[in-house]
Amino acid sequence: YNAYLIQGSEKTALIDTVDPTTSHVLLDRLDQLNVERIDYVIANHAEKDHSGTLPQVLERYPAAQVVCTPKCKGMLVDMLLAPEDRILAVDDGATLSLGDRTLEFIHAPWVHWPETMLTYLREDKILFPCDFFGSHLATTDLYVTDEGRVYEAAKRYYAEIMMPFRKIIQKNLKKVQGYDISLIAPSHGPMYDRPEFILEAYHDWVFGEPKNIVVLPYISMHGSTRVMVNYLVDALVEKGVTVEQFNLAVTDIGKLAMALVDAATIVIGSPTVLTGAHPNVVYAAYLANALRPKTKFVSIIGSYGWGGKMVQQLAGMISNLKVEVLDPVVIQGHPRDEDFAALDKLAATIAEKHKALK
Repeated sequence: YNAYLIQGSEKTALIDTVDPTTSHVLLDRLDQLNVERIDYVIANHAEKDHSGTLPQVLERYPAAQVVCTPKCKGMLVDMLLAPEDRILAVDDGATLSLGDRTLEFIHAPWVHWPETMLTYLREDKILFPCDFFGSHLATTDLYVTDEGRVYEAAKRYYAEIMMPFRKIIQKNLKKVQGYDISLIAPSHGPMYDRPEFILEAYHDWVFGEPKNIVVLPYISMHGSTRVMVNYLVDALVEKGVTVEQFNLAVTDIGKLAMALVDAATIVIGSPTVLTGAHPNVVYAAYLANALRPKTKFVSIIGSYGWGGKMVQQLAGMISNLKVEVLDPVVIQGHPRDEDFAALDKLAATIAEKHKALK
């Protein structure tokens, strides 16, 4: 968790706090810097990993006022029992002078909670976006030193946290790009001293068309579904389609989420368990539905012993996805020649659908 201290010629502001589990780190840092007075605590976001140490900061610095959106004020009172008389709610575009430094507040609701805002330090052209542009990366590097590593960590963060709000983020990304920014200082991960790096990545993730990629989460109990998955993967690769497989028995679910950012198609592979999909597959379908990727097509492959309603169950779980459902291939027992032919047909359909996206 990152928190930032800004000392103006007249006033001092703390941008966000940290999770209660690391409150001692923040308070120790303030002691090391001999910070005797804080005038403002900027609460960009009410979630406790950024606001959780607020009560301790307010107790230590009795002159401090909390600055946040009106929506955030109510949430801080409810979640932290923060004193209302010490909270200043500000409008979108409002400014706050620290003397020789000026803070501007940019409301950004649903990035990724309804009360969120960003803070812009005008004179230094620094954007403090809290969770926006964050990355799942704990490092001693203050700034990005390995763009490849940070790209992957930021993409995973976007997939897991921001992707469900992609349409709203499109609007807020346009809003941010209207500012002259020399540094982006998020509350997770290193700072971006080359802001265009993360701005361009986000533009691709939220505006770009899905790519020629199939994401294939699957699990197999007795081998039949695994045979089908292997065959379909080979058929797709032969047709020039990239496939990212995820064996749900062992996979890192965050990597599955990250793969969904760019995928044009999701193919779910599952055996039938008690007339429905395997529980791990149910979780994967729930995840995809919750994250709302820009995927265009979905299909289901798998097997059953005596019957079931797996297809109907899974199709009913992905109602948030604005997708075309391609003909499923669900078979009884071990796949036969006609089943492999159906998988060939599915691969050909996917390849043609992807070509039409270009």
